[in-house]
Amino acid sequence: MKFEKKIFSISSKKEFDNLTWDIFHYQIKNNQVYQTYLQSLNIDPFEIKNISEIPFLPISFFKTHCISISPTDCDCYDIIFTSSGTTGIKSKHYVKNLSIYIDSIKNSFEFFYGPIEKFQFLGFFPTDRDRKDSSLIYMVKYLIQKTHKNGSHFVPNNNIRFIPNKNGKNILIFGLSFSLLDFIEKYNHMKLNKNKNKVIIMETGGMKGKKKEIIREELHNKLKKFFCVKEIHSEYGMTELLSQAYAKKNGIFQCPPWMRIYIRDTEDPFIHIDKNKIGAIDIIDLSNYLSCPFISTEDLGKKINDNEFEVLGRIDFSDMRGCNLMTIF
Repeated sequence: MKFEKKIFSISSKKEFDNLTWDIFHYQIKNNQVYQTYLQSLNIDPFEIKNISEIPFLPISFFKTHCISISPTDCDCYDIIFTSSGTTGIKSKHYVKNLSIYIDSIKNSFEFFYGPIEKFQFLGFFPTDRDRKDSSLIYMVKYLIQKTHKNGSHFVPNNNIRFIPNKNGKNILIFGLSFSLLDFIEKYNHMKLNKNKNKVIIMETGGMKGKKKEIIREELHNKLKKFFCVKEIHSEYGMTELLSQAYAKKNGIFQCPPWMRIYIRDTEDPFIHIDKNKIGAIDIIDLSNYLSCPFISTEDLGKKINDNEFEVLGRIDFSDMRGCNLMTIF
């Protein structure tokens, strides 16, 4: 069964709910790891009546199992994405159909920012841009390749000579937190944004052990001052999922229509808590239906309303990961 067309055409809560139920039943029929997990909890999936009651698979399973709707997919896949953690066992996401990830990249970005053809993308990834197993690098490469005619490219060693825009396109600078900080420290005597084009600074979070973690407000203030912009944008994604959430200011994220966030109690992982209370983030990502779309993460956050949420750090003792900026200590 294929769900792609339905996933990326969702336009209402009802459509999301209906498709979530279809994909949930598809998962319990075909995903052996998810089946076993539910059995270990003594949960009868056919007794579940509300979407919020659907059990979320701990993200750590991606470190120890091949998560797939078919065990044979572990020998038949388009690509394996591997997490960038600096210590411990790394997560592996066996992506059976890479075209779904590509559709998710394009549709997620354009849902929030409009056609990618209107942008010039600049990638600030000095140490990671050659990684072939990074879902983040794959995403940025895709955006750059699709807009190469606009002058999109990875910036070599964050060299400012490669930054100026002359084609009238809006500039979007994509970078890891530590890479952006390295850049502004190197060129702290300059103000980069002197042209009339719109410039968006998109930080993906994570110091990856390169620098001391700082709070998001401090990072954003430094970037705002250097790039002469009013807001810093953020992207929230991970190896184990195929979709991304975006924040256009103040670290307030929104999901595309096929993705939903819940906040669980850190003491009882089977209870979801109310808005404006801090807990751990559970994610439904329907584009992940060939692996597992119901993921219990190790990130802390809170929901502001039905459409907005914040990412507030990591649960204590979780492995440090490169894709999230720590804001709670």
